[in-house]
Amino acid sequence: MAETTEQEQSNQTHQRLQEVSQLLEQGMFVRVRRMLEDMEPEDIAHLLEASPPKGRLVLWQLTDPEDQGEILDELSEDVKDGIMVRMAPEQLAAATEGMETDDVAYLLRSLPQDVSQDVLAEMDAQDRARIQQALSYPEDSAGGMMNTDVVTIRGDVTVDVVLRYLRMRGELPDTTDALYVIDPNGRLIGNLPIAALLVNQPDTEVVDIMDDPDEAISVTMDDGDVASLFERRNWVSAPVVDQHNHLVGRITIDDVVDIIREDAEHSMMGLAGLDDDEDTFAPAFKSARRRSIWLGINVLAALTAASVSNMFEGTLDKMAAIAVLMTIVPSMGGVAGNQTVALVIRGLAVGHIGDSNTRWLLAKEATVGLINGLVWSMIIGGVVVLWKGNLELGLIIAGAMMMNLFIAGIAGVAIPTLLKKYNIDPALAGGMALTTVTDVVGLLAFLGLATLFIT
Repeated sequence: MAETTEQEQSNQTHQRLQEVSQLLEQGMFVRVRRMLEDMEPEDIAHLLEASPPKGRLVLWQLTDPEDQGEILDELSEDVKDGIMVRMAPEQLAAATEGMETDDVAYLLRSLPQDVSQDVLAEMDAQDRARIQQALSYPEDSAGGMMNTDVVTIRGDVTVDVVLRYLRMRGELPDTTDALYVIDPNGRLIGNLPIAALLVNQPDTEVVDIMDDPDEAISVTMDDGDVASLFERRNWVSAPVVDQHNHLVGRITIDDVVDIIREDAEHSMMGLAGLDDDEDTFAPAFKSARRRSIWLGINVLAALTAASVSNMFEGTLDKMAAIAVLMTIVPSMGGVAGNQTVALVIRGLAVGHIGDSNTRWLLAKEATVGLINGLVWSMIIGGVVVLWKGNLELGLIIAGAMMMNLFIAGIAGVAIPTLLKKYNIDPALAGGMALTTVTDVVGLLAFLGLATLFIT
């Protein structure tokens, strides 16, 4: 059966939402509960995110408690927080039963410290110890995203012993494609792919068929670097070790996909100055407060550009055509620069851009700016000459266009790399800083040349 497309899923969600809303208005809660019982946790999460806050809370109360942990794991940050703050610690502890360690740790990190401690207190000692170990690592590290539920074996046993052990165990953790071979001190010495168990003789020793553990991930590795490794090497899972090579957990592809998706959403929303986890249906005051910061920064940028225009007030008074045309140069520079910014932000995120190639990229984008500047300055300059019948004005706007597109190419590389160097998120601040630069340079170039050669 073919998987539903994103558009089909969206249509199904809207249909379900309309049906659920009507049933809730009619007080038919039993029918809604039955509908939710027939849905997968990820579909319920999608339905919750598409619901306004009031209906969302009613829907949550109608979900099966056994599914609530998986549903919470699928929700965006804001929606999840809004639900979790209304749950008692014992309810949260019950919801996390059966969840993987990394997913539980992720949920608890979003709670206030005292609440997360209350939830931990409701767990049994073994689960609590595993969760506390996961919480001891930074959230954006391999330790913070790993799962401690791993299957380990010794190297001196045979394939037959391993198979009998697995049958006795009954089930394997999700996405298990290899078993990890450790020594008596818990140090990782090899990986045994599941496929190797199926094709080797029962009396074969594990040590003779295991793979070398040269691809183990350090527990302190940044989650972005982990995602890059999985992407380059097509891993399904990978072991995680501490500084002494002790096996502490494993990372699976589903966790990496979450990181890649979150980074993509963060970059996309960051270009608009928005929080990637912001709830679409969050209270108006909360959304306004979050967005007002970037609106305030934008006001400062706009005032800077306006002050440049004010410096040339006399020039604008003398020739109305200059006022008509002066927005073209900053606009073209902004578009060209933001193209470069998007390219550089992506390169920084996936590790393609570093100190070794930044200068080369800077020269390349400056050259692109010159080429585009030459082409578009001729086109726009010619249009202005034909439109206004003024050769000088056409040459001025052409010269300003050349300068601004050249600067836009340089700034498009320099701004994100400098922001990254000083630990400022380029996805949030890069586009706005670039637009300010191209606005100021574009106006200075156009109005400055007009002042020199016309007025």
